[in-house]
Amino acid sequence: MAGKKTKGRKKIETKKNEKEDERLITFSKRRSGIYKKACELVTLTGSEIAVVVFSQSGKPYTFGHPSVEAVANRFLGMNHLPNDNIHSLVVGHRQVRINELNQQHNELRRQLEEEKEQEKILTQMRRGKETQPRWWETPVDEHNLQELL
Repeated sequence: MAGKKTKGRKKIETKKNEKEDERLITFSKRRSGIYKKACELVTLTGSEIAVVVFSQSGKPYTFGHPSVEAVANRFLGMNHLPNDNIHSLVVGHRQVRINELNQQHNELRRQLEEEKEQEKILTQMRRGKETQPRWWETPVDEHNLQELL
């Protein structure tokens, strides 16, 4: 059996392919970052949002809450979709939950501030005690008979 005469099919790497790959990776990371920020905005404020991003090749990528279509229709002043009653219930529930979470967050921040104040007081007390000599560090001749016993 004779050995292979050719190396077979192999992908030829070029600078162009590497640059395109880098652009694609950068685009994907940036797109994910934009979507993440949009999602945070929805969560924190209960707002409706739509994001449309086109890649260099012209392919559209979308993110929308509750959907891109619903936000676009609202923006254009078109009639709401028939399931808007459900949507308004979801929005109402979400707003109540956001308010509850904000209250919890505020309460936790208040507790944290109280703990920080308590820490300051304890630190000052500890420093005050550190400046006073401890009884065992005081020379023996400075103690009275009761303290020595």
